[in-house]
Amino acid sequence: MLEELKERVYKANLGLVELGLVIFTWGNVSAVDRNTGLIVIKPSGVDYEAMKPGDMAVVDFTGRIVEGSLNPSSDTPTHIELYKAFPRVGGVVHTHSKYATAFAQSGRELPAYGTTHADYFRGPVPCTRALYDAETASEYERNTGLVIAETFAGLDPGAVPACLVKSHGPFTWGESCEEAVYHAAVLEYCAQMAMMTESLGQTQPVGQFLLDRHYLRKHGENAYYGQKENVNG
Repeated sequence: MLEELKERVYKANLGLVELGLVIFTWGNVSAVDRNTGLIVIKPSGVDYEAMKPGDMAVVDFTGRIVEGSLNPSSDTPTHIELYKAFPRVGGVVHTHSKYATAFAQSGRELPAYGTTHADYFRGPVPCTRALYDAETASEYERNTGLVIAETFAGLDPGAVPACLVKSHGPFTWGESCEEAVYHAAVLEYCAQMAMMTESLGQTQPVGQFLLDRHYLRKHGENAYYGQKENVNG
């Protein structure tokens, strides 16, 4: 079942290690098949070196295991809520990468200080409020997803494909699991640059006009960055 998607999710999870975004078992990648309503996600607590494509867990939108002998990631309910809240999202990533997590632990949004950030995030990456004790005590992982969705009320998750969960860490997403991993790497790099920028005394975000210019030249209706595909080969 969903063998091709399992292979992609497996490789995307290994990509977190290759990019230096996780150590040990500190992260997970999932992808959703919207046609079947099924989600493929990393198994819980399994070392990356020991994983195989067939170890990926398949769950439905209630969290029920549809296929697989291993328990899915403990963060599965968070992924499910993000897929529910953001219908255009096809892949979700969670890491504890150092610099993005430092902003999350500080309860701070990640400011857009320059055009590198603006190329991928059309504005600051928001940080959620803290979960209430009752939200942490019951259905903690599900409520983590719900507080991300709450934070994005009025925001475009396509224009800012990332969120910092206060006291926890970053989640990113994209149209595919590969794109979600890409955004996780970009987020970490931007967080590192932001911390270095602040260490030099700069705390003024990039101007909105320049930010929009850089974002739209890559993602806007008339984007011109990169090479256009030649439909004739």
